Amino acid sequence: MELEEFTRSNAPETGGDGFQKENSRLLDVPVEGTVMVKAGTMIAYTGEMTFTGRSSAEGGITGFVKEAVSGEGTPVMEAEGDGHLYIADQGKKVQVLDLDPNESISVNGNDVLAFESNVEFEINTVGSLSGAAAGGLTNVYLSGPGQVAITTFGDPLVMTPPVKTDPDATVAWSTNLSPSIATNKAIEIGQKSGETLQMEFTGSNGFVVVQPHEEGGQSHG
Repeated sequence: MELEEFTRSNAPETGGDGFQKENSRLLDVPVEGTVMVKAGTMIAYTGEMTFTGRSSAEGGITGFVKEAVSGEGTPVMEAEGDGHLYIADQGKKVQVLDLDPNESISVNGNDVLAFESNVEFEINTVGSLSGAAAGGLTNVYLSGPGQVAITTFGDPLVMTPPVKTDPDATVAWSTNLSPSIATNKAIEIGQKSGETLQMEFTGSNGFVVVQPHEEGGQSHG
């Protein structure tokens, strides 16, 4: 490929309002004021931009915090300024959702990439979990109106309950659902990967988003 063709074909798209996917794994966030993004995901920006960490050991409105036993957190940072912010997370695919004023979604803390500053967020821990539980069981409840960007390893699958899922492969669900954590008695073949734990979604409406990868375990491609 000619250098000129390479630079032209891979240049950022211009125009448009709101979150724009430059490709399936890279998000362009136009910033005029403030926007919330996952810490460590900035790869480039244009214009003037400052970044302020919002992580907190107490969790709550100031940060994403996983189970205390895991010692891990998913901090969020506030980008402020005027320009374009380009973000990506471990080569994961980016999904942009537009939330209406009466819509909300619960997203795994690991899978939140960015959201507009007017989107309300609340941190919740799912179920009663022991230290043996794999990561990804602290969720962020995002309420519209506004745009939200989430990430998935590979293409997501959106299912309708009732369904049981692997916690490490569960990305998001509609907030009308209240999953329970249970031990899957059907899996008793010496597994130590956490697959004996499952999330159970009951009811007949709403949705559950899963990905073809266990974030706290081994990759499945």
